[in-house]
Amino acid sequence: MRHLMSEDDLFTNEGSARFFTVIHMFQRSALVNMGYIADHEGLARWNPSEAKESIDILTTLQDKTAGNLHSTEEQMLRGVISELQMQFVRAPEVKRQQEEAEKESEIIKEAFSNPRDGPAEVMASDNEEE
Repeated sequence: MRHLMSEDDLFTNEGSARFFTVIHMFQRSALVNMGYIADHEGLARWNPSEAKESIDILTTLQDKTAGNLHSTEEQMLRGVISELQMQFVRAPEVKRQQEEAEKESEIIKEAFSNPRDGPAEVMASDNEEE
């Protein structure tokens, strides 16, 4: 039998709060392993197989709890899974962009730390061109 709960009770109900804690743990794990958010050490990680595992666990949780959740809980879980799946598809491109930004940052750092060896533009005066 489904427990009736109002929208206001959703996060005050201990069972729902724990359920969303579990969802959030796997959501965060997926986001960390796709490089979208930093890990506990502040580092970006790239581990798509771990990210996929977290998404698969949430999908299994959705399948196993079908018919036993409040409609708001069901919508929240479905939304989290859907968003993670879309982010998973985009993750390789995001990683490539992050790597390019890191390379550019390193070039700039090198130019400022070692100006003689850094990239330079040759400027010609009007007199030199004649």
